[in-house]
Amino acid sequence: MLHLDDIASHDELFAWTGRLLTQVIEPLGRGESARYTPYDWRARHFGPPRPLPAAPVVLVEGVGAGRRALRPRLACLLWMDVPAREAWARGRSRDGEEQRDFWDGWVAAELGHFAEDPSRPYADLLVRQLQQGYEVLRGPLGELGPHQDVTHREGPTSMW
Repeated sequence: MLHLDDIASHDELFAWTGRLLTQVIEPLGRGESARYTPYDWRARHFGPPRPLPAAPVVLVEGVGAGRRALRPRLACLLWMDVPAREAWARGRSRDGEEQRDFWDGWVAAELGHFAEDPSRPYADLLVRQLQQGYEVLRGPLGELGPHQDVTHREGPTSMW
């Protein structure tokens, strides 16, 4: 699993597509292990490279994973269907007072990102948290798209 919090940075909240492609998606697409430099949100710099082994399925988790530039490379787009205010409150609670200024900027950046490049309308599945467990529903497209079995290329070593 790859967390997009490791790819984004304070300076590039959403301008990380190139880094994700070169460090992760392209090597995995060749059946190779990826090596990415995770960002340290407290120290505000990128750390040493971390390996991400090639696998039949790699989950990419985080805001922006369903962006236009990445959708052709996704086997399936799941959308965690959480109201924005609730998601932001969870993030603020997780990160504490130390990251308060970050969250003030994040909210505006996220709203701008999704106004320009929405992901939810392209979700194959919506996932909603219940009091116990989760509910999985068909996404806004109505049915799973033709890309469910393979992405933009076929091959036994990669789903990318």
